[in-house]
Amino acid sequence: MTERLERAIVDEALTLHFQPQVDLPSGRLTGAEALCRWHDDEWGWVSPGEFIPLAEERGLIRPLGDWVLRCATRQLLLWRRVGLALPGRLSINISAQQFADPRLAERIGMQTDGLPASAIALELTESDFMRDPEQAVETTRALSRAGFTLAIDDFGTGYSSLAYLRRFSADSLKIDISFVRHMLESQHDSTIVQTIIAMAQALGMKTVAEGVETAEQAAALTGMGCDQAQGFHFGRPLPAEAFIERWEASMREGQEPTS
Repeated sequence: MTERLERAIVDEALTLHFQPQVDLPSGRLTGAEALCRWHDDEWGWVSPGEFIPLAEERGLIRPLGDWVLRCATRQLLLWRRVGLALPGRLSINISAQQFADPRLAERIGMQTDGLPASAIALELTESDFMRDPEQAVETTRALSRAGFTLAIDDFGTGYSSLAYLRRFSADSLKIDISFVRHMLESQHDSTIVQTIIAMAQALGMKTVAEGVETAEQAAALTGMGCDQAQGFHFGRPLPAEAFIERWEASMREGQEPTS
């Protein structure tokens, strides 16, 4: 699998799918998350839960991450050339190994050449931030100076220090799917979600709920003051062409359709 994955990266045989992110009060599209997908000629679709950890273990995550940045840049530039600038930003996941690069901001700038930094949002998990908090502070500030926005992904599952959280140049917190999934049945999870939203508001950060699957969840999050959301309720990850068709349809209708 390692050999096949390496060949797929070199041959650019991977694809990106795009999942919409929406403004909860209005339901309008505010951006999307780019998600890497791999279809092998013999094995068919390989789960990201298999090949992403493999890439991290076998030293392929940096070339994979560079490919995602280049592919996302090409797609955004293509949309812009045909008059379809994506509202908001395209979110791209950054691995812990990428984040450990002291020249990360420069490297990302090279991979996204031709695209304004304001078009990209970078996502890193909470636990990865805390591997080396002091370096994380410096790296996030460098990314912020370069014009990129930064989201702390899977928030609530790690062990963030509030002292560091306020020093990170992060713009938003992504509420982990594990809390959103059970928030309507579990008072404990509901309280955690409310606490994360309140803390983000106090720090001047936005909140994005992951894994929203029902209208009831979306309504509850809106009532709590959550800013944005993504999940199957708003749309599954789709290849670029299918994503753009739904996006154009939603603009004609004046709102983001639900699945």
